[in-house]
Amino acid sequence: MDLKTIRAELELRRATLVKRNAKIEARLRRDGEGLAADWPDQAQQRENDEVLEGLDSAGRAELVAIDGALGRVADGSYGACLECGEPIADKRLAAVPTATLCIDCAE
Repeated sequence: MDLKTIRAELELRRATLVKRNAKIEARLRRDGEGLAADWPDQAQQRENDEVLEGLDSAGRAELVAIDGALGRVADGSYGACLECGEPIADKRLAAVPTATLCIDCAE
C-alpha cells in the first residue's frame, strides 16, 4: 500500500467534491434566477432541488470520510481497523479508501 498514492487520490477526490458541491450550492441558491412563474415548472424545480440537496449531503458526508482518511494517513494510523486494531485488507482499502473498519468488524 503506497501512502503517497492513496493521499494523492484522496486529495484529488476531495478537490472534485469541493468543486461539485460549490456548483450544487450555487444552483440551489439560484444565482441569477428565481423560481419559474408557472406552478408546474416550480414543482419541477423543487423536485430537482431535492435531488441536488441529496447529492450535496452525500458529497459532504464523503468529504468528512476523506478528511478522516487523510488525517489517518498523516498520523500513521491509516489502514488499521478502528474497532479491533488489525490491518484492513489492501483490497478493501483499494475499493473503499476511506474504510475505517476491517471486513470482519464491518460485518
